[in-house]
Amino acid sequence: MATSRYRRSDLALPLVVLLFQVWATLGAQTWQVNNGVDSRVPLDPLGFGLLAAGPLALTARRAHPVAVLWITSAVTCLYIWLGFAYGPVFAALGIAVANAILTGHRRHGWGAGAALFAFFTAYTGWTLGRPQDWFHHGAVAAVILVVLTAAELIRARRDQRLERERVQLEESRRQASEERLSMAQELHDVLGHSISLIHVQASTALHLIDEHPEQARTALSTIKHASKDVLTEMRSVLGVLRDGAPRTPTAHLAQLDELIALVERSGTPVTRRTTGVPRPLPPGIERAAYRIVQESLTNVTRHAPGARTVVTLDYGPRELLVGVDDDGGTATPGALAAEGGGNGIPGMRERAAALGGSLAAGPHRSGFRVEARLPLPPAPGADPVEDTEDTEDTEDTEDTEGH
Repeated sequence: MATSRYRRSDLALPLVVLLFQVWATLGAQTWQVNNGVDSRVPLDPLGFGLLAAGPLALTARRAHPVAVLWITSAVTCLYIWLGFAYGPVFAALGIAVANAILTGHRRHGWGAGAALFAFFTAYTGWTLGRPQDWFHHGAVAAVILVVLTAAELIRARRDQRLERERVQLEESRRQASEERLSMAQELHDVLGHSISLIHVQASTALHLIDEHPEQARTALSTIKHASKDVLTEMRSVLGVLRDGAPRTPTAHLAQLDELIALVERSGTPVTRRTTGVPRPLPPGIERAAYRIVQESLTNVTRHAPGARTVVTLDYGPRELLVGVDDDGGTATPGALAAEGGGNGIPGMRERAAALGGSLAAGPHRSGFRVEARLPLPPAPGADPVEDTEDTEDTEDTEDTEGH
């Protein structure tokens, strides 16, 4: 279908130009004869052939723009040189010049324009019989210049439009890529923590079910709560994908107590400490802080189950310090060192770095420490310098043991 339209357009334009050039030139020839312009000769078969050659050559303008340009230039110059009646003989040539420039052959387009100007200069000097011929030939040269300029303007605007479309396409691809990466990270956080906890508790339940059924029951209860939480978060993430709405953080620090309670059910005691003055934080900071704590506690339950763990949130004037420390529990030093070898630690570092912060993770004393520093906007209506002094003098500390 597209090919048939393409062929029709390739034939329609040359046919229109052919009819226009022949009809208008015959009219111009009649006027020139009636007004005694004897410097031009009437059309003969050769003249009609040259007059038709340019428009017919335009049928190949898409496949061979340069060849069509020079063929059209040659037959037009020959037509003028042989002295046939003046008419719109430059219509096909103007289209060929514009086509060459628009298809990227600018040097050929301007070269043909310069060659035509040189030809008319020589032709005018050779055949000059009356002063009015200077004006006529000069007008022809001006038309050529107008065609070249118009073609360049069209080309420039087209290139600008294509560049804008290219930039928009690249931007949409970049945003889609970032969204996929963010969604993959979100799914990792949602699934990784709960599945790791379920795995540990399932192993514990299998080990204790015969000799300590009550402890096995506790492990199964933890599995129940963890699976419920992961289903809730999965529905939230998938709901965003289904609705196509702007994605908002699915986790925040207000959920931290629930997370700690779930971890404690698995047998890992967790202490939460909050220093500084808690305040509402940007959603991205809240989400990153929660996910860092979640991933760190996942590592504790995986590599050091039962280890005493301290979660610290320090609200400073310019940064939020998030710390997770464990004492190692019954884990061996090798197991603790392996904590930093998975995908969780790099993912936490990426979260912190994306917000302009930093994250350090590694062995500390007998256990393991994760410490993230996330930059914060200044508190509303507060002087950052004064806040620093006040925080140092009156540090508000909350310790919550066993939730």
